Amino acid sequence: MRKNVQDHKPPMGKEAKAWMQDEIAAQEVRYKAIVDEIDGIENERAAWIEEFLRLIQTRGFYVTGDTKRVIPKEEIPKKPNRADAMRVIW
Repeated sequence: MRKNVQDHKPPMGKEAKAWMQDEIAAQEVRYKAIVDEIDGIENERAAWIEEFLRLIQTRGFYVTGDTKRVIPKEEIPKKPNRADAMRVIW
């Protein structure tokens, strides 16, 4: 079987492993802060979405430079019926 360069990974040193662990811990802290902030404004986000849907159904939006299109209610997707439907993924 042929071996490719991308199939071989050099061993990671102790210093690099420690740095990776520090970075992972720091990213998890940042991620939790973002999740808490987004979850804290869930009602406000729902209002923003409702306003956006109302605007594209009444005023429409510009598809190209001067071509405006109003979105009929039938084309608006329904919100999924599950707990994580409004979950923001980073």
